[in-house]
Amino acid sequence: MNKEIDEKRKKVICDFVQDALYVPMKEKEIALILQVENDDRPQLKRILGELVAEGRLAQTAKGKYIKGSGKQATPIIGTFISHAKGFGFVEVEGQAEDFFIPADEVNGAFHKDKVEVVLLPGGEGKRQEARIVRIVERGLEKIVGIYESSKTFGFVRPDNSKVANDIFVPVERSKGAVTGHKVVVELTDYGNGQKKPEGKVIEILGHVNDPGVDILSIVKGYELPMEFPEKVMNQAQRVAGEVSEADMGGRKDLRDIVCVTIDGEDAKDLDDAVNVSYNESEETYRLGVHIADVTNYVQENSALDREALKRGTSVYLVDRVIPMLPHALSNGICSLNEGVDRLALSCLMTIDKTGKIKDYELAESVIRVNRRMTYTSVKKIIEDKDETERETYKELVPMFDLMAELSVILRNRRKKRGAIGFDFPESKIVLDRDGHPLSIMPYERNAANMLIEDFMLAANETVAQHFYWMEAPFVYRVHDKPDTEKVNQLNVFINNLGYYMKSVGRKDRKVSDEEIHPKEIQKLLDKIAGTPEEAMVSRLALRSMKQARYSTECTGHFGLACQYYCHFTSPIRRYPDLQIHRIIKEQLRSRLNGERMEHYRGILNEVAKHSSETERRAEEAERETDKLKKVEYMEERIGSEFTGVISGVTAWGIYVELPNTVEGFLHVSKLPGDYFHYNENTYEMIGDTTGRTYRLGEAVRIRVAGTDRFTKTIDFDFAEDWQDEQGSAETGGEQ
Repeated sequence: MNKEIDEKRKKVICDFVQDALYVPMKEKEIALILQVENDDRPQLKRILGELVAEGRLAQTAKGKYIKGSGKQATPIIGTFISHAKGFGFVEVEGQAEDFFIPADEVNGAFHKDKVEVVLLPGGEGKRQEARIVRIVERGLEKIVGIYESSKTFGFVRPDNSKVANDIFVPVERSKGAVTGHKVVVELTDYGNGQKKPEGKVIEILGHVNDPGVDILSIVKGYELPMEFPEKVMNQAQRVAGEVSEADMGGRKDLRDIVCVTIDGEDAKDLDDAVNVSYNESEETYRLGVHIADVTNYVQENSALDREALKRGTSVYLVDRVIPMLPHALSNGICSLNEGVDRLALSCLMTIDKTGKIKDYELAESVIRVNRRMTYTSVKKIIEDKDETERETYKELVPMFDLMAELSVILRNRRKKRGAIGFDFPESKIVLDRDGHPLSIMPYERNAANMLIEDFMLAANETVAQHFYWMEAPFVYRVHDKPDTEKVNQLNVFINNLGYYMKSVGRKDRKVSDEEIHPKEIQKLLDKIAGTPEEAMVSRLALRSMKQARYSTECTGHFGLACQYYCHFTSPIRRYPDLQIHRIIKEQLRSRLNGERMEHYRGILNEVAKHSSETERRAEEAERETDKLKKVEYMEERIGSEFTGVISGVTAWGIYVELPNTVEGFLHVSKLPGDYFHYNENTYEMIGDTTGRTYRLGEAVRIRVAGTDRFTKTIDFDFAEDWQDEQGSAETGGEQ
């Protein structure tokens, strides 16, 4: 019925536009002449948009409607990302730039909806504007927020700031929630320009101030699956026994090889073990990277496998881990625990003194880890040369020294080819039993962390290269080249500082529209190391990079400056690793025939896409929980003063990062002594009268002015004594 009504309305509009007396008009003028009521204006806007998409109408540069060409435009489908102020953006897969959607062109779309858009003519801004003409599929079904009640109804204020409207909840659908409850509300009506969205409360998480409710709200908000279905748990229990002789049949027996795991003190899912030896006569190292054979216990298309695919990855939040596989597997039979037999997939590499991998073997194996080591302990052995620690592990010290030697060789080889090494510290947040933050500090990587990283990278590259040359279906980890425009912006900025980057194959000129080699970015980072502008340039270089993702196409990894790369080393916590383990095992068993190849070609594109999406979701959830605890930590330090560095400069103010990784915002109106404007070419705030600048990487002294748990933001002011010093410097000491 609705389609029939829409078609009748479309015919009226088309007849009107095609009339000989018609002159091009805007939407408002058409509404007046056709006497469209105010309540029906959104319907008119939608129908006009659909007519343009169908090619029956077109729009002039001034936004007036005229007769169309009759050719239906290719639909542009993307995901709508809304903004609290009503406007939004549409992300289209494979397209670098999003489309800007003005508030009056949203047409009832909700955050995360899959929508169809048509491009709008003209536009003053840099970004292409578009109109949403059709909602293809709703994106959000549930929303987490704070419930507020009145006598006859309630409403939910969404935690997600991108959801612009509160959700109306009839009192009979509130499930007894009271003001201050954190709830999950299921949307029953998405609303429109005149009517708020409506929903029903389906779960009460607890009061906003109850311990743990803050993190639980983020978990629910990102729809992270916590509990495993009963069928999955039962299956995990059935396969979680000890390794039997039958399990070890046909495998390479490596139990006599001395190998160790090296992980953090709290790690329980140990999925990689390593060993290194040296051949004096050949002057080569033998590196063994042994990865838990999770696929032996997680069969394709089983309940365990389907749940692992759905989750995509383990999620490491500040107060909990949400595992991809049940603990019976991840901490039990699949964990390479000390002193027990474990099934593994081993990558055994022969490496010369330049770091070149001369030979390798992939094998299904059985191993027995000799010692469960920690990063802290191994650092003491290889970096600090701690006598007590070296004595405690004296039988392993020669191997650890060899590992340290090989690690440096592999890292130097990567650096020589141009691999980029950004070294921004992650946050280590310590909580008490009730979830309150006790301390926040940067988590520094040491020689032991880097050693394991070097060995895993070598194995990942070796496995990826092996399957690339086999031309087998596979899941690669790819990192695309940065956009030329972003690199050019970076180059313009560093030119002002006296640095430059060369384009590929042209040593006589600076980068322009040609591609840039990762080695140029690496050289830049080397040049700025230890300089005052190091933090600033490093951040801008990082922002010019694209995000790594999973793909069935082997397009190379820009950041690592390598042609072949995959994720092979963490099948307990990443689904792509688990997926390619199956392919590896089928190839080793000579079962990767035409039928199986076709099977994998049919499923791997979706596996890669879904794994990339769940990885992004996990990263966002992890960031949100960190931000939340940082805000809570700084609540108790309002009025305290700290020295930090400017980590971001925008038109509306500056961001300052403290040594403990906490970042806060200082609004442009709080910059003292002048009226400041933002120079986007130099990433600076510049005072109109004084010429005083605030730029990335500059050290400043701030005072904590306020915090907001709801928006997860921290506000700073400049410390008064620091302002006085600046004023004194600018006036030559005169007040």
